Amino acid sequence: MSRAVMTDQLGPAELYELREVPPRALGPGQVRVAIRAAGISYVDVLTAEGRYQVKPPVPFCPGSEAAGVVSEVGEGVTHVAAGDRVSLSGWGGLFAEETVMPARAVQRLPEGMDFAEAAVFPVSYLTAWHALVDRGQLKPGETLLVLGAGGATGYAAVQVGKHLGARVVASASSEDKRALALAGGADAAVEARAEDWRDQITAANGGKPVDVVFDPVGGEGTDAAFRSLGWNGRHLVVGFPGGMTTLRTNLTLIKGASLIGVDIRQFGEFEPERAAANRAETFRLAGEGVLRPAIAKRYPLEDFRAAMQEAGSGRSAGRIVLEMA
Repeated sequence: MSRAVMTDQLGPAELYELREVPPRALGPGQVRVAIRAAGISYVDVLTAEGRYQVKPPVPFCPGSEAAGVVSEVGEGVTHVAAGDRVSLSGWGGLFAEETVMPARAVQRLPEGMDFAEAAVFPVSYLTAWHALVDRGQLKPGETLLVLGAGGATGYAAVQVGKHLGARVVASASSEDKRALALAGGADAAVEARAEDWRDQITAANGGKPVDVVFDPVGGEGTDAAFRSLGWNGRHLVVGFPGGMTTLRTNLTLIKGASLIGVDIRQFGEFEPERAAANRAETFRLAGEGVLRPAIAKRYPLEDFRAAMQEAGSGRSAGRIVLEMA
């Protein structure tokens, strides 16, 4: 028997508990993994509380990204073997000591990448890569404005943007988060809640509008960020924890700009081969040290409630990780 964080009713962390769960049967094309660390994102907390746009069925175990050691492989699995260190991503089920996953969701870790880093790498960096490469088609020399640059996907977008040759302007709500974004490679950082926010963005880009906006925040900032785009600009809608926006559609015509949705979950379902290629490339870059997540705090599995509350608060500069014994 292994333990997992479970609930019979979606809601706050207090409704969740550690339960012993029986091992799941392993089928063809599947992999059993002993989990060593699991990342906790803001979206994980929203999903656990039933406040995400897609509500999972109960009983439910949260967690969308983790890392561990393969303990068993099913028939037909050849790219990993028992004993391999791997990362994995999925839709729930990873705040646990063990899981069974489709083999396509498991990636062997590069040397030098520890379990905590690997646990918070796949979702954020695959989202940023898909957004900026596939959807935004960010080009060398263009300017990228990253909203929520101190958060999970925002920090990943800063690093991916710099790797692609863009000038990166990071917007974040606290001094610690702005410092983190600059340490991650941003060329400039602006205060997200400043009254002269748009002026700061323009000044940070030498008086010119920006080319691409990476927006995992939503709310009032979406409208202002879209207005900061230049001709043929692209605004990437990655998430909206700050709420919906009332963006005027005439702005897309006036600017010749595009509003583009980014959904990494459906991308993996509809375009699995491209998703696999993105995964391989981002992990290759992680192995070279080009892409590397920042860990803010680590909690033991038994303290999962405190870890979920910390991740849900959005205060930390860097990622929150659960570590299994």
